Amino acid sequence: MEVESAYMAGAHANFGPAEGKLIPGSRFVRSEVDRGEAVRAAMIDRRVFDRDQYARLPHGRSLIVRGFERRWFIFSKLRSVTMATVIAPPEPLLEGGGPAPPVSAAQLVAHVRNLIADNKAPHVVGVCSPSGFADDVWRQPPELANIKLVLVEPRAGGGWRVTAGDTKMDPRYVKLFDPEGTHHKLARIRQIVADRSIDLLAGGLTAESIAADLDVPVPMVRTVFEETAKKDPELRVSKKSGETLLYRGSSVVVKESSSMSITEWIKGLFSSEGDEARKINLLSERRASLSARVDRMYDDIGKLEKKEEQLTTEGKNATSMVVKRRIAGQIARMRADIQRHNTSAALLSKQINIISTHIHNLELAQTGSVAQLPSSEELTEAAVNAEEMLEQLAASDDLVSGLEVSMAETAISQEEADILKELQGDTEKAPPAKSGARTDASQTAARDVARERGPGLAE
Repeated sequence: MEVESAYMAGAHANFGPAEGKLIPGSRFVRSEVDRGEAVRAAMIDRRVFDRDQYARLPHGRSLIVRGFERRWFIFSKLRSVTMATVIAPPEPLLEGGGPAPPVSAAQLVAHVRNLIADNKAPHVVGVCSPSGFADDVWRQPPELANIKLVLVEPRAGGGWRVTAGDTKMDPRYVKLFDPEGTHHKLARIRQIVADRSIDLLAGGLTAESIAADLDVPVPMVRTVFEETAKKDPELRVSKKSGETLLYRGSSVVVKESSSMSITEWIKGLFSSEGDEARKINLLSERRASLSARVDRMYDDIGKLEKKEEQLTTEGKNATSMVVKRRIAGQIARMRADIQRHNTSAALLSKQINIISTHIHNLELAQTGSVAQLPSSEELTEAAVNAEEMLEQLAASDDLVSGLEVSMAETAISQEEADILKELQGDTEKAPPAKSGARTDASQTAARDVARERGPGLAE
């Protein structure tokens, strides 16, 4: 029900602005179809009388927009039919405890034909399956007369998979049935770029691969790449050989010289001297491109291995020796292709390792030059100055401590000293002090006061 509600809400929002533009017609009539009674009948047949469960199940709703064009003032002709519908058979959801199986091609065709009332008018139908479609539906979508089909299913990682049944269909029709807004797509792209940021340390990201993984347009991924590179001064965006790369380069901003010829630029790249930042950027871009090639090669190897496994299973189950020999030849060629791909991937990996080592050495040299470390003479001179300053501070601290003790001793009177001695529990009476002189008790009390007034007071 959540998937159905999200899809239908997106259809309602997208259909309105498209009326009269993408959807032909001058007058439009909207209607909705709810197959909730079929869901209720399926529950009654299985003796399930739970209203909460009925509310959680999808009802197979449909939104139909018919566009009419006025003829002879009072008549009108049907120009177009645009339909957003949900196919979700209730039986698997009521019988099994697990997820519902994907919708097959036969179920899809039967569902669409039941909704068509007038075959003469052109139809654009977007069908959403909360449980997804079978693999054969995606490989070869059904072709129906006068009907343009758009398949929609929710993705496991978020978002939607929206694909046209006909490769020649206008992409705007595909976008018409996409319930996900642009800001949600951009948020998913930013999240995947942040999650795969570790790939930028030794390689790069390609906009084409991320677009294929998330089912989003490639230009949208390029936009995220560019805004990510603006936030991080070490990131670079490059477009080479039809691919958009995001990779990590030098942190130093490189100023290109317009007067430098291409020959001088190449000589500077391979010379022992020159701008390390420019070399790091160029080598990092090359490493990112090679890493993308290696990733695609490993994906191809995985597909070949999967195909080899299928052929092996098929050969074991075959009963005819002719079929087994044919499959054995296919497996031999498949394993040879896998070996060749592994050899090429290993060669590219060695090239990436060499480039990474060279980049590391250039970064070390660049870091040392940027730091501008002091010489040994400057370090020695600073150490001597620091030692002299510490000695002066120690002498000043001793002088201040003595002055504070003297001030504390002169600040206490004979009467205060006697009271302090009495408070300390000494019952013996102190002898009277002579005029102009201090007794031992007053000196002791003065030292106690000095200790209490600060930790830096000496006895």
